[in-house]
Amino acid sequence: MENWVYCLFVFCAVFSARVLGFPDGKVIPSCDSMLPGHHAPSQTTSAPYKISVSSTSFDPGDKIIVTLQGIDNSSFAGFLLQARTVTGDSIVGTFQITDQNTQGLLCNQVKSSSVSHTNSSSKQTVTAIWVAPSGTGNVQFRATVVQDFSVFWTDVRSQTLVSSSSPTDSTSEHGACGTEKFCFSNPTGCNLDDPNCYFMSSEALNGDAFKFEMSGVSDGYIAIGFSDDKEMGNDDIYICSKNATGQIEVQHAFSTGPTVPNILPLGDVQTIMTSFDNGIISCSFITRNTISTQSKVSSSLYFIFLAQGPSSAGQIQKHPRTPFITPQKVNISNYETVGGTESTPSIIKAHGALMLIAWMTTGSIGMVFARYLKNAISKTLLGKDIWFQIHVSLMVITVAGTITAFVLAFVAEKEWKSDAEAHAVIGCIVMILSFFQPVIACFRPSPQSERRFIFNWFHALNALIIKVLAVAAIFLGLQFLDTSPSQWMVKTMGGFTAWEALVYIMLDANAWLKKKEKYEDPLKKIKNEMVLFLIYICGNLAFLIALLVGIGKS
Repeated sequence: MENWVYCLFVFCAVFSARVLGFPDGKVIPSCDSMLPGHHAPSQTTSAPYKISVSSTSFDPGDKIIVTLQGIDNSSFAGFLLQARTVTGDSIVGTFQITDQNTQGLLCNQVKSSSVSHTNSSSKQTVTAIWVAPSGTGNVQFRATVVQDFSVFWTDVRSQTLVSSSSPTDSTSEHGACGTEKFCFSNPTGCNLDDPNCYFMSSEALNGDAFKFEMSGVSDGYIAIGFSDDKEMGNDDIYICSKNATGQIEVQHAFSTGPTVPNILPLGDVQTIMTSFDNGIISCSFITRNTISTQSKVSSSLYFIFLAQGPSSAGQIQKHPRTPFITPQKVNISNYETVGGTESTPSIIKAHGALMLIAWMTTGSIGMVFARYLKNAISKTLLGKDIWFQIHVSLMVITVAGTITAFVLAFVAEKEWKSDAEAHAVIGCIVMILSFFQPVIACFRPSPQSERRFIFNWFHALNALIIKVLAVAAIFLGLQFLDTSPSQWMVKTMGGFTAWEALVYIMLDANAWLKKKEKYEDPLKKIKNEMVLFLIYICGNLAFLIALLVGIGKS
């Protein structure tokens, strides 16, 4: 009888351990594999959890606050959290326990080298303090998170923490780029923690499988494409994008041209890791799908495209800028490091510079002369008012600059495909209206004509429409050229627009006060409108020079 009771007790203990897992968090057998031993497969969807850290770099002895939390109020019952080296995958450092729902574990004979739960109650966030060791390289925090017995996610990762004792070259930061895998990045060899860094890597595995990684700053998606040429179309694409719930997932697609690619069934793809942290999307996955391009020839030689863009409700949209492209075909099975650039052709830079000069200086100044400075400059030259001759000269230069920029854009289109359709359409409208403005002016009635007011209104209204559309076109063009995360050129153009509006208001107020005879000083040599005009020119030139420098560096 006693033997029967003892056997029953042992059976129940083993059965409960199998069924209930480790509700007390003593998951020491899982230290190496980080698998919960629940005899169920890990989830392949994007984990509804993230790891955040209080610092992205460390010195020996530094204390880093590490937080594991659910996304959109997702809860979890259990977890295992560790810090592991990026190169070597070793458990490093120790944890100080500050949360009653956490406990330190003895892994690899080091006390509190890992953290786990103390109970199976539902929780949405846990926190611990990691103490950085000496003599270690860059690290990532990794976690396995258990929602319930059969639903769990493995390999939830934080961003990389850079060690002061570790070199920051591409080999250490990108995990043996050029020695163990192929890497493509912009800027070349950039640090993955740099918000300007766009990165992808490929590693040939046993058989016909490849492991791919990609990361970059984006609020929608990043993507890698495999092409036979530098043109979009007939390209195999993998996308790391936000889905409708805001989580990151891997997608497979095929491009038929400069349009949104067709999403394909995912096929034989195993997702390893996805994350969205500090505006940076990252993912890694293993695929055994055949890379299919126009040539249909089995090969490892491709032009690699690296792109990013917005998404809406889980649907990706066209990327706003030209992708980074390898300078030549590369072998994704080789161990090498390649840099890509998104250099703007000189002809496009010239197009942008001419449009800025035309509509930020000559055009704007010409319009100010016609509207506000008629009475400020009363002298004549060759039988014509000086203000009128200045106005005509500036507007002729503006139209000539617009026509030249328009021609350059069409010449560039043959060499450089872009996705700036809205910019191009508005630019065409500006070109047409600008061309007809001086033509119609040649047929203006005399000042004494009864129909002169019709011409004046039409001429002024058309000029206003051209100005508004030109500014809109410049905004769209700068969005296309400005590759910086802050989009500083677009913001600078916004500052210029506000500056112009402020000066126009001040000039209008000055004109209104004079009309109402609120003040008038006939002995005053420099009139108020001339002072405002000089200030206006100085401001315009400051904004113009800043944007011209930005275009030159784009």
